[in-house]
Amino acid sequence: MYEVRLSQDADKFISKLNSQIQERIIERLKKLSLDPIPSDSKFIERTNFGEKIFRYRIGDFRALYIIQEETERVIVTKIDKRSRVYN
Repeated sequence: MYEVRLSQDADKFISKLNSQIQERIIERLKKLSLDPIPSDSKFIERTNFGEKIFRYRIGDFRALYIIQEETERVIVTKIDKRSRVYN
């Protein structure tokens, strides 16, 4: 089972949303602990360190995350609306 962590930016973004949307996003992110690469995620690119960056769709929002296989962690680096998440 993987540990799911939020970056400071991702946590800050979630905290600004209304509670109903917060719960929906958090519930979806928890599912990454059981399956870090679900069928509705998509590989985006590799970091300079060779880590894979994935995109996870959560309604109108997108979460970008990195999987650290050796420590069994999923690090959610960014969450935002689809139109802004890739900037």
